[in-house]
Amino acid sequence: MLFDKQTYTERRRILRERIGNGIIILTGNNESPMNYPSNIYKFRQDSTFLYYFGLQRDGLVGVIDADSGQEWLFGNDIDIEDIVWFGSVDSVADMAAQTGVRNSAPMKELSTLVEKVRQTNRRIHFLPPYRHDLMIQLMDLLDIHPSQQREKASVELIRAVVDQRAVKSEAEIEEIERACAIGYEMHTTAMRMCAPGVTEQEIAGRISGIASSRGCITSFPSILSMHGEIMHGYPSPHPLEAGRLMLCDAGAETNENYCSDNTRTTPISGKFTQRQREIYSIVEECHDYALTLAKPNVKWWDVHFGVARLMTERLKELGLMKGDTDEAVAAGAHAMFFPHGLGHMMGMDVHDMEGLGQTYVGFDDEVRPNLEQFGTNALRCGRRLQEGWVMSDEPGIYFIPALIDEWRAKGINKDFLCFDKIETYKDFGGIRLEDDILITHDGCRMLGKKIIPYHIKDVEEFIAP
Repeated sequence: MLFDKQTYTERRRILRERIGNGIIILTGNNESPMNYPSNIYKFRQDSTFLYYFGLQRDGLVGVIDADSGQEWLFGNDIDIEDIVWFGSVDSVADMAAQTGVRNSAPMKELSTLVEKVRQTNRRIHFLPPYRHDLMIQLMDLLDIHPSQQREKASVELIRAVVDQRAVKSEAEIEEIERACAIGYEMHTTAMRMCAPGVTEQEIAGRISGIASSRGCITSFPSILSMHGEIMHGYPSPHPLEAGRLMLCDAGAETNENYCSDNTRTTPISGKFTQRQREIYSIVEECHDYALTLAKPNVKWWDVHFGVARLMTERLKELGLMKGDTDEAVAAGAHAMFFPHGLGHMMGMDVHDMEGLGQTYVGFDDEVRPNLEQFGTNALRCGRRLQEGWVMSDEPGIYFIPALIDEWRAKGINKDFLCFDKIETYKDFGGIRLEDDILITHDGCRMLGKKIIPYHIKDVEEFIAP
C-alpha cells in the first residue's frame, strides 16, 4: 500500500458522505490471460479500487454502505495450489484490516448482500466497467446486461469519484514525479539513440526496458515513429532516415500506478532543417504559451483555443493559413494541423479516469463538449482548472496527406487554408511536444525534477555527438 490506512479510510468517508445513500460497489480487477489461463499479463489493479482501498491483489470487491457506514472487502483466500506456484499472500481479512475495513467475506457472500439490498429497493451505485469479466460479474449480481451497464452506472458515483480523484495530494504529486524521473530517462535515451539506420522498434524496446528495469511498466504502448502525423504511430521495424523527424510519445507507470506522459520530436540527422525549425518553433511557442494561461478558475477550453489562435497566427505568417484568425478557429480550420485537444488529466491513469466517461471527467454543466466539429470533438477536457489538478500540455502540428486531400476535394475551410502551400508539406510528418503540469495556487508548473530538452538549441546540443 502506497499510503497509510488512515488515507484510504478518509477517502472512503468522503466518498460515502458525497453519495449519501445506498451501497457503493467498487470492483477490483482480475488476472488477465494472454493466450491461456496460467500465462497472464502483469497484473494491473483498477485505479478507482486502488484509490479507495490501496490493495494490489486480484479478485477483490469493496462495498461501502453510504447509509450505515459499514464497509466490506469480498474475496477468496488462495489455496495450497496457488501457494505452491505463487507463494503465500495475506488473507482477505488481513488485507481488509490493512486498509481500515472491518468486515471481510468470501466472494460468494457478495451476491447475498446485494440481494438483500435489492429487496429493500435501496440504490446500488456502481461505475461503468471496462473489462468483460467484470461486466459478466455485474450482470450476475444486478441482472443488467453488459450493453446496458454504462448507461445504468451511477452518475452520482462517477461525479463524486472524478471530483475526488482529480485533486492530487502532495504524496500523489511526489509519486507522479517519480514516474516523470523514469520518463526523463526514457526520453533522453530515445533522443540519444535517434540516428539514421537505427530502427524504431529498437529505440522503443530500449525505452520500454527502462521502465521494466525499475519494476514498472510503460503508462501506455509507446508511440515512436518517423510518421509523426499519425497520432498513434507505433514503432515499426523500419530504420530511421536522415532528414526526417522522430516523434516519441511515451511515459512510465510506477509500481503504485501513477503515470507520466511526455512527447518529444527529434531531428534524425541531428539538426533541424529550416522548414522543420519553422514548424517546431510554432509548437514550442504554443507549448510555452499554455503554461502562461493555465491557472485555477481558468477554463481549459479557453487555454486550448488560446493556443489554437496563436498557432493560426503563426501558420498565417508561413503562408499556410489565411483570413481572420478568430473566424478560422471558430470554423475549426486549425484542426487541419491540430486535430486533438491540448491535453488531458493525469494521475493513476495516463488519461486519468477516462474509463468513467469523458463527458463527466473533462466537462460539466458549465462547459459541454462539442462533438460535432472535427478536432474540437477530440478535446479531453474543457472544465475550469483547480489547484491540485495535473494536466498534459501537448500542442502539435501535423500534415496528414489523407486529411489534406479530403478537405481540399470538399472545399472544407477553403477560406482559411492555403492548400497549394499545404500540398508541399505532405512529406513533412508531424511535431508534438508534451509535458505534465501541476495547477498551483496561482498558475502552473511543469512536473519532473529534470525537464527533457525541448527548446531547439537545447535539443540540438543534447543530441550532438
